[in-house]
Amino acid sequence: MNFKKLVQNAKKEYYSLFQGKTPTILVGSATCGISAGANKILKIMEDEIKKENINARIIPVGCIGSCYAEPLIGIFKDKKGIFYGPVNKNLAKKIVKTNIIEDEIVRENILGTLELKKTRIWGSLFESDFMRFQSRHILRRCGLINPEDIKHYLATGGYSGLLKALEIGADEIIKTIKESGLRGRGGAGFPTWLKWDLCRKSDSEEKYIICNADEGDPGAFMNRSLLEGDPHSVIEGMLIGAHAIGAEKAYIYCRAEYPMALKRLEKAIKDLSDSGIPSIDIEIKKGAGAFVCGEETALIASIEGRIGMPRTRPPFPTTSGLWGKPTVINNVETFAAVSLIFQEGLEKFSLMGAESSKGTKTFSLVGDVKRTGLIEVPLGTTLRKVIFDIGGGVRDGGRLKAVQIGGPSGGCIPASMMDTGIDYDSLTSAGAIMGSGGLVVLSDDSCMVEIARYFLEFTQRESCGKCVPCRVGTQQMLLILEDIVKGKGTLEDIETLEEIAETVKEASLCGLGQTSPNPVLTTLKYFRDEYVEHIKNRRCPAAYCKELMHYFIDKEKCTGCMVCLKVCPNNAISGVKDEPHTIDQEKCLKCGSCIDICKEGAILKVPGSGKTLG
Repeated sequence: MNFKKLVQNAKKEYYSLFQGKTPTILVGSATCGISAGANKILKIMEDEIKKENINARIIPVGCIGSCYAEPLIGIFKDKKGIFYGPVNKNLAKKIVKTNIIEDEIVRENILGTLELKKTRIWGSLFESDFMRFQSRHILRRCGLINPEDIKHYLATGGYSGLLKALEIGADEIIKTIKESGLRGRGGAGFPTWLKWDLCRKSDSEEKYIICNADEGDPGAFMNRSLLEGDPHSVIEGMLIGAHAIGAEKAYIYCRAEYPMALKRLEKAIKDLSDSGIPSIDIEIKKGAGAFVCGEETALIASIEGRIGMPRTRPPFPTTSGLWGKPTVINNVETFAAVSLIFQEGLEKFSLMGAESSKGTKTFSLVGDVKRTGLIEVPLGTTLRKVIFDIGGGVRDGGRLKAVQIGGPSGGCIPASMMDTGIDYDSLTSAGAIMGSGGLVVLSDDSCMVEIARYFLEFTQRESCGKCVPCRVGTQQMLLILEDIVKGKGTLEDIETLEEIAETVKEASLCGLGQTSPNPVLTTLKYFRDEYVEHIKNRRCPAAYCKELMHYFIDKEKCTGCMVCLKVCPNNAISGVKDEPHTIDQEKCLKCGSCIDICKEGAILKVPGSGKTLG
């Protein structure tokens, strides 16, 4: 294999997309884009180009991160490009007519511009409010390459890190990872080099390396987006790891709910095999969606064809893992970071981040925030910068109440602690965890007792049930929380919750059980007053819990239009035309149909049951 020649040809083909008079249209075709209508936009662009007999290229790409602006397209011509989003049917047609045919710029929904300078693509898109505070390294290719074309990966430095690693040998690979300061991005933050070194020193001749792509946190999509947008970066990191530990077989454990990620992984593995680049046997194992299989020993059991249940440790997988052989398991982002380190150098990586948390971290920024999406920031960046500078603050003029970080096993950090740095140690001190990277912004409309109940319900449902503390403890905590949100709790329940939570935390078998009480413990620590309010006064301060809130019609705002009366499914609203209406609290189902349809904003959600109002 002449790797140099392969890269030269790949660069020539890839960078030709952004040069010359032939337009190139990049269409954001990750799951987020498709769910927003990207396939329809792509079809419209194809039809318009065919109808106008235009010579243009349409390239499906991954998620560039601006999920709030999907569907998203980029138009490149003569080394310059413009990104638009969100794009609807009419805007798509206008872009073809104005941008491509008439060579004029459409001014609607421009996200930013990009320009090719030698081999660097940069411009106002990356200087926008959403992008400029980020540090895109793991995500540097996402949205700018065709993830199903290995030549695009090679043209942007792909597999050069693998060749460097093969030249220096296993000892130097592990030394490089150690000096980089890379910690596992799956949640616990275990030093990557140490895991690899322990496995390598095993006497066994048969070893395995596994990529954990079983991302199951509600609202989390970092790993999925990376696999959909840049699958080769993960595979390259796996190959470097395999060479370091002496493994000749690799597995990618990816949940079946990620069909596009699986499709692009399969294509990447095939293209790698056909390219002649040194590789090993890589097999994809489709997970059935059990959250507990994100725990490494449960994941191993699942690959072996057994029920996905954790086992006691030690022995750790680095000693006795898959089929009883030494095994290294790292997550998607960890392997992508490995390929980054060897492609761009450990010095560049280790200069980013905090003292004990080097590099960058990807997050899915969701919830009550103006700009949702996939972001990447140096570890140590404050929550405030992420929410207000990158996310644009709380949407709809609301006030920030808390941030839930780390997935179902994470914790809720109050608005008063937004200067907390996002690194492993700081988050642990605050009672949360990094997790794989889910970050949910919560406004004043959020009930913190209900948030704790919601996440605990998830972990309780996903518990494998093998150990008593997790199986019984999470169920008992959930029952108590359900009583509290219904106004049936007692002050003694708070003490009981804390006692059970600490027991579950200390005595559970695996990480899922050990961290499952975090939402409860952090909300009790920072929002105890809300628990007390639910219990003592039978009211939900956020007017969220159905049993502890009611709908109220403001007579000063109500115009008597009778629209709410017509949509009420239980005839709870009464009144005559042009006069203020009233709500019968006994009949009200609290479905919210009236508040959704009222154009005057005359219907309000109010804390308290409202039963005494008549």
